[in-house]
Amino acid sequence: MKKIIRTLKSESAFTLIEMMIVLVIISILLLIVLPNLTKNQEMASNKGCDATIELLKTQVVAYEIEHNKRPTSLNDLQTENYVKSVTCPDGTSLTLNGDEITRDE
Repeated sequence: MKKIIRTLKSESAFTLIEMMIVLVIISILLLIVLPNLTKNQEMASNKGCDATIELLKTQVVAYEIEHNKRPTSLNDLQTENYVKSVTCPDGTSLTLNGDEITRDE
C-alpha cells in the first residue's frame, strides 16, 4: 500500500501556471491564424465569382452563335438552359451590360 502511495506522489503533473502558459500560446496562435483564414475565404469567393463571369461570357457567345443575336439579359441564358444560375456562388447578382458582365454590389 505504501508503495502505491509513494508511486502516485512521485508522478509529476502539470501545474496551473504551465497550463495557463499553454492556453496563452494557443490563444496567440489563434489570433494569428483566424484573420488569415477569413482573408482567404474572401479571396476564394472573389475567384469563384470571376470564374462564373468567364463561364457566362462563353455562354453568351454560344447563345449568339446559335440564335444569331445577343441575349437581352442573362436570364435568357438561364431560360434556354445554357447555365443553371446567373449569380455568383456567394449570391452576388450579375448583369449583362452590352459586352460586359458586371457584379451588382
